[in-house]
Amino acid sequence: MRIVFMGTPDFAVPSLQALIDDHQEVAGVFTQPDKPKGRGYQLAPPPVKELALRYGLPVFQPVSLKTPEGIEQVTSLKPDLIVVVAYGKILPEEILDCPPLGCVNVHGSLLPKYRGAGPIQWSVLNGDAVTGITTMYMAKGLDTGDMILKKETPIGPDETADELYSRMEVLGAQTLIETVRLIERGEAPRVPQKDEDATYAPMLTKELSPIDFEKSSQEVHNQIRGLSSWPCAYTKLDGKRLKVYRSRVVEHYHGEPGELLDDKKLIVAVKDGAVEFLEVQLEGSKRMSGEDFLRGKKLPKGTVFCSL
Repeated sequence: MRIVFMGTPDFAVPSLQALIDDHQEVAGVFTQPDKPKGRGYQLAPPPVKELALRYGLPVFQPVSLKTPEGIEQVTSLKPDLIVVVAYGKILPEEILDCPPLGCVNVHGSLLPKYRGAGPIQWSVLNGDAVTGITTMYMAKGLDTGDMILKKETPIGPDETADELYSRMEVLGAQTLIETVRLIERGEAPRVPQKDEDATYAPMLTKELSPIDFEKSSQEVHNQIRGLSSWPCAYTKLDGKRLKVYRSRVVEHYHGEPGELLDDKKLIVAVKDGAVEFLEVQLEGSKRMSGEDFLRGKKLPKGTVFCSL
């Protein structure tokens, strides 16, 4: 079976590797163009491209798939199946209709919940206890196609979106191989989604980052772990931004929202209790544990963090 693979970030790498390890015929790999990265803004290839080149697979990086040239690049490969994993571009109808076995997407939620660009992060932001991977046949709408397989996984109470992301990319690869084998045998189910049960998971923005200490301890904790890598939750101290990468809910502490309640641990009061900042980074400084931060900063109890 000839497969065209479309994907860009780290999340898609295990899926491409799984297809290679399963001895599937990967006829071509489509990924987004190289982008400037780092302080020198030198062009860097996407992770999927790096893997594809290691195996000598043909790589295509069209700016758009909606042009005649982009469509021709795909259709000329004569794929039986197209696999899409976090590609980041919309597929036009001409490409959706191209492969006889369809286009399959690996999505990071239990559809129809969390259609959209940020399903993993929003499952953490919303405090969900369970999430999972859905494979589906792609359709014109946003993540609206018929479902093939679903695989659940629990979300730990202190697990960050980064940690969940790393687990989900592996689960996504495993689910993809099961899906591809079902399609090969002509046994893949098609389960329509219930649109009335759909929720939307938009792209993350920096507007989500400011911590509001008037919220509950669980809401603040979920915000911190859900935004752990980007854009990152933050508060302000003496006019400087303090990013918070990791936290935990603590009991038996109470104070005014934003008030520092301990002089050895970064325990900060919120509306209904307190949250400990376990890993932080002050503007212009390096990332460190909350305890190390207090050893260097020596903030007295009662210091108030700005609730933005």
